[in-house]
Amino acid sequence: MEIKTNVMRTLDRMKIPYRSYDYSSTQAVSGIEVANVLNQDPARVFKTLVTVGKSKKYYVFVIPVAQELNLKKAAEFRGEKSIEMVKSKDLLPLTGYVHGGCSPIGMKKFFPTAIDKSALNFDTIIFSAGKIGYQVELSPADLAKVIEYQPADLV
Repeated sequence: MEIKTNVMRTLDRMKIPYRSYDYSSTQAVSGIEVANVLNQDPARVFKTLVTVGKSKKYYVFVIPVAQELNLKKAAEFRGEKSIEMVKSKDLLPLTGYVHGGCSPIGMKKFFPTAIDKSALNFDTIIFSAGKIGYQVELSPADLAKVIEYQPADLV
């Protein structure tokens, strides 16, 4: 039986075409391992990072799995003095997602979201379906129909 995550149900409800991936039977943990298991270019597979600014505001950044978020660029983009990663233990109460299963779609509350501009180089990108072991693939244009985001230089 095919598992549907809340992200997939949201996309279904909005009639947005997507492809889903189930790698739950593998040992893949890191984003690069996930890209390898899915036989995908790591530049097209994205991870969702939740951060908090010096102002105590939360921000979401979606970047390629092989890259690291440049905290200085992220803070500058958001007009913050500094930005740091939200601690793993705080993720679930804040977003409804666990570390490793965070998706830009379907968080408990919407936070300002930026996606690395490299996403716009691809017809489709792959990111977490909101549960460890599951990913979805859709176009950046279709993602913009579900959540509001800005492209930015983040890595």
